[in-house]
Amino acid sequence: MKIANLVFHPDLSASRVNRIWKEQLESSGKLSSSRDLYAEYPDFQIDVAREQQLLREHDRIIFQFPLYWYSSPPLLKKWLDDVLTYGFAYGSSGKALHGKDLQLLLSVGGDPKYYTGFDIYATLHDLLRPFQLTANLCGMNYMIPQWMYRADQASEETIRASGQEWIDLIDDPARGNGRAYLESEPDSTVI
Repeated sequence: MKIANLVFHPDLSASRVNRIWKEQLESSGKLSSSRDLYAEYPDFQIDVAREQQLLREHDRIIFQFPLYWYSSPPLLKKWLDDVLTYGFAYGSSGKALHGKDLQLLLSVGGDPKYYTGFDIYATLHDLLRPFQLTANLCGMNYMIPQWMYRADQASEETIRASGQEWIDLIDDPARGNGRAYLESEPDSTVI
């Protein structure tokens, strides 16, 4: 299985969690490629043909990013808009991503209580639903998302332990599709 880790962090060098996870994943030997998209596209001018070719070459695509204001970083949204085009990712002839896996790996600075679904807050699954819908439209398998709450407060030991747990799961072909899991709306998925 060829696995691509696409990291969308606006300042990866200043990140503790996402930088450490990226380093751990790269040193695991389980990735075919790992890229810092903000370093590659600081001007947000995405090479669509290159990105589409790289997607074709991999079986499992990981989006690694911090959750910002209940959403993804802006480059990830632009990347989705630019790269997942009609005729490539969806539509009658858009079959390039069919059968591939989409995996989300997130750092969440907030406390789990802010993602309970009560009052003005939504569950993390609610916030990630656009990714699930995107995967469905593209014929991809939406894998069970993985995240860490309180990432801004986590010790390096906790970050590395969660990264190791993720490494143990990353290439497991038996993990299956997360659709049924998400429909049951579990309380949380935490690494």
